[in-house]
Amino acid sequence: MVIPLLSEAAPAVVTEFVVTSGEAPKRLDIFLVNREPKLSRSALQRLIGQGRVRINGQVVKPSQKIKPGDTIVFDIPKAEPLELKGESIPLEILYEDEVLLLLNKPAGLVVHPAPGHWAGTLVNALLHHFQTSGGSVSTIGGKERPGLVHRLDKDTSGVMVIAKTDEAHRALSAQFKHHTITRVYEALISGVPKKGHGLIELAIGRDRKERKKFSAHTARPKESVTEYKVDHRFGKLAAHVLLYPRTGRTHQLRVHLTSLGHPILGDQTYGGKKVCTVEGIEIPRVMLHARTLGFHHPSTGEFQEYTKPFPSDMEEVVQALDGLTPHHGARKS
Repeated sequence: MVIPLLSEAAPAVVTEFVVTSGEAPKRLDIFLVNREPKLSRSALQRLIGQGRVRINGQVVKPSQKIKPGDTIVFDIPKAEPLELKGESIPLEILYEDEVLLLLNKPAGLVVHPAPGHWAGTLVNALLHHFQTSGGSVSTIGGKERPGLVHRLDKDTSGVMVIAKTDEAHRALSAQFKHHTITRVYEALISGVPKKGHGLIELAIGRDRKERKKFSAHTARPKESVTEYKVDHRFGKLAAHVLLYPRTGRTHQLRVHLTSLGHPILGDQTYGGKKVCTVEGIEIPRVMLHARTLGFHHPSTGEFQEYTKPFPSDMEEVVQALDGLTPHHGARKS
């Protein structure tokens, strides 16, 4: 199965703008990555290195400091058709029938193609699976996201559902939209919340200044609600929490836990470098796992629920944290 995709090849789209008076001086690449969230910093540095970004008509380096009044002109190579092909990437399939597929996504796997990740994604793996098994995939997600009813961040592991027909896609999407899906996440967080159980209600959206982040400092806040429960405490260093999102905003759990003062371990974007190590323990990635997913089957209406305990990398961190706080006993199962 081959699906047309878009890639980053010439010709280019030219953009020109003037730096506003309220903008603080900063590196050009940092300024642009906040302004153009769809492009990574490395991609922007590559464009700058190719001479595609100019300040006041001059070709510059990524480290060039911008200042109010500067005219910046840059051209982004225009997308052109490519072929998105299936790739033989192992999948842990939990359940599959004629209309849907449940899988356990590993951490580190990007869900769908995007600039910087045109291959090696979950979509590539799914296309290969359906090609070899003779199955189909929903087209509602478009050319780049076939079958994807929802998504998980690259560093987040856990249970996902894939729609194989358009009818199943619409039925599952409606359940996500109306929040009738059962979802349970688990995370290892920095520190321990004062309350063992609570509700985080904080409207969030794309951050005004840092366009790759989400926060309450946004021009378009959207209602966001997360219920949390502390499952186990590792002294005062960290905690294992269960999370029950009542809405499904981008980065919601990560932003909400940070707002509580307890960012997820390994989440440098929202917690900084200080959450990437705990008493010498290296945290390999964002310690977030989609543990349980429950829904009504699109064809039968029967409620189905799938649970997958967190993977070995999180278990290793748990064991290391337990080793620092042996008097608190083992984590609950």
